[in-house]
Amino acid sequence: MSNISGKIILITGASSGIGEATARLLAHQGAQVVLGARRVERLQALAGQINEAGGTALFRRLDVTSREDTQAFVDYACQQFGRVDVIINNAGVMPLSRLDALKLDEWNRMIDVNIRGVLHGIAAGLPLMQRQGGGQFINIASIGAYAVSPTAAVYCATKYAVRAISEGLRQEVGGDIRVTLISPGVTESELAESITEEGAKAAMADFRRVAIPAEAIARAIAYAVEQPADVDVSELVVRPTASPY
Repeated sequence: MSNISGKIILITGASSGIGEATARLLAHQGAQVVLGARRVERLQALAGQINEAGGTALFRRLDVTSREDTQAFVDYACQQFGRVDVIINNAGVMPLSRLDALKLDEWNRMIDVNIRGVLHGIAAGLPLMQRQGGGQFINIASIGAYAVSPTAAVYCATKYAVRAISEGLRQEVGGDIRVTLISPGVTESELAESITEEGAKAAMADFRRVAIPAEAIARAIAYAVEQPADVDVSELVVRPTASPY
């Protein structure tokens, strides 16, 4: 039996990309998944496909920038299943641009989703996991958490923050709660579609020529989940073999 089988796993940003691929893989391996995102119609379709294939999936509309919404998402999962074993803080946005473009609304959106969204997931799940005496947070960062490049200053700053938050949480909780940081390199997803600056969009199109499928990141997440309770995979960087970054 897989150590994933039977676990209650919550996934934010589950309507596409890494979140969707992870939901499919973990459900296939026996997890009961609870899917959250703003695009409810996509969640409904995904949950339907998982359930028709013999898995177990529930869904709920989720805006991770709202602490109340995130708390309701976690509470819903706990009401349905009685516990929460893993929270995957995956929701993220990436509207890259040069700083002198002064796209403040986009900067604020990245801060709200990429940083506050992770903090809201932790705030909603940590007291529950402490009461349960166990659980796991998996926070999705990026190779942008390790190096900064032009047009990505604010995006990288948010991912550096996720890395710092994850390490701080790991040190503080200790004991029975595991904390894993997954940092994907260039991966097939819809993230680049939010880029509005033409120069950044063109650079990203070239960068994404070697993108790996979202399933590659899903497998890394599954690896971290399936470890025995006394093994914490703290940090994984997963990137295309062909990528120099």
